[in-house]
Amino acid sequence: MKEIKNVVICGLGAIGTIYAAKISETKDVNLKILADKERINKYTQNPTLFNGKELDFVFVTPQDNTIQADLIILATKNSGLESALLQIKNFVAPDTIILSLLNGIKSEEEISNVYGQDKVLYSYYIGHTSTRTGRNIAHDGVYNTVFGEKNNLKKSDKVLTVANFFDKTGIPYSIPEDMQYSMWWKFLVNVGYNQASALLRASYGDFQRSKKVNDIAIKLMQEAVLIAQAEGVKNTEKLIPEVLEVIKTMLPETKTSMLQDIEAKRKTEVEIFAGYLSELGKKHNIPTPYNDICCEIISAMDEKNSLSVI
Repeated sequence: MKEIKNVVICGLGAIGTIYAAKISETKDVNLKILADKERINKYTQNPTLFNGKELDFVFVTPQDNTIQADLIILATKNSGLESALLQIKNFVAPDTIILSLLNGIKSEEEISNVYGQDKVLYSYYIGHTSTRTGRNIAHDGVYNTVFGEKNNLKKSDKVLTVANFFDKTGIPYSIPEDMQYSMWWKFLVNVGYNQASALLRASYGDFQRSKKVNDIAIKLMQEAVLIAQAEGVKNTEKLIPEVLEVIKTMLPETKTSMLQDIEAKRKTEVEIFAGYLSELGKKHNIPTPYNDICCEIISAMDEKNSLSVI
């Protein structure tokens, strides 16, 4: 089984930094952060601070052709995925493994369309919310990397290779038997709580304390469950109860990433949550009224925020 030694991370936001910080501490791993020249200048002039510590990374541009990656981790926003797929081209070798930590349930398909399914594992990040202020990122270290093939009753060599790497680096992970179910479970978290938090300006504590606030998230998720059933996901009756149990464990004072985007006047990812769910609803002839209006309202908030920073 091949050992992962050359790692490229594309995307140095909050989640990308969590992984980059952990991997950079590991001996015998050659970590590179992929970015264009403009971003590299920005990062070097204003270095990332992670939990108060300045991080010193080695950067490469998309034009570099001296490295072939054993593992590529994509941690951009979904709006940056198309660009990222072009940027990683020179680093993809025949046996490169690609992990996407992007939100939503579409990125693996889009990566596979470019580089082939044989290079891609399904994956997502779940954990306590990080707080980002400029290049200052704070996180308490509570997170998990969920990854695998679509079915993991028997773990593939590719899955075991990444598991061994995570063991070496100390990155927490789990490999569910039914990855499709697990991906939809995370999607429900985003559809329900990210979106409801943005609409209501609600922290996790607000959802924990207020039944009416929490009911908005549940109504958004109920529509997603109907779509999941139509998409062939198994055991969908367990989705919402399992999400609710996790929300109880979140730190009350913390906020979702979408609410942080709204407050910082950054563009949200509503298109890949409510927007994509509405598309699937039309495909299956299933009404999604809560997500439809959610998409309209948050998209309007995005436009208002973009105009106010010009």
